[in-house]
Amino acid sequence: MNPIIAELEKEHSKKSIDDFMVGDTVDVHVRIIEGEKERIQIFNGVVIARNKGGINENFTVRRLVAGEGVERVFPLHAPRVEKVEIKRRGKTKRAKLYYLRDRVGKATRLKEETRPSRALGKDRKAQAK
Repeated sequence: MNPIIAELEKEHSKKSIDDFMVGDTVDVHVRIIEGEKERIQIFNGVVIARNKGGINENFTVRRLVAGEGVERVFPLHAPRVEKVEIKRRGKTKRAKLYYLRDRVGKATRLKEETRPSRALGKDRKAQAK
């Protein structure tokens, strides 16, 4: 990669990002501009996909509103995204949860992961060896 592009990506990427993954229930705080006023709107739902790619990284959040599924794709490093707050860790075996689109009601729930942090689990495996 071109060193100039790498420098720009490093400069514009966010430093403090929570380690959320697919299956987690999150609150995404988005800055909305209405006329001359600016406010924070919270979009909460389940992360069904995460596309990695440096500064172009984005993630898809799905929620149900009045029985209709609503999905939004958020660029992770965009200045409009204030923060991503993890509400609940979901236990999944897949990288993309597109199958949740076909499910309704209680079938959309995921099992909750019992560990407080995924990184902690990796450290325990390294310590056991």
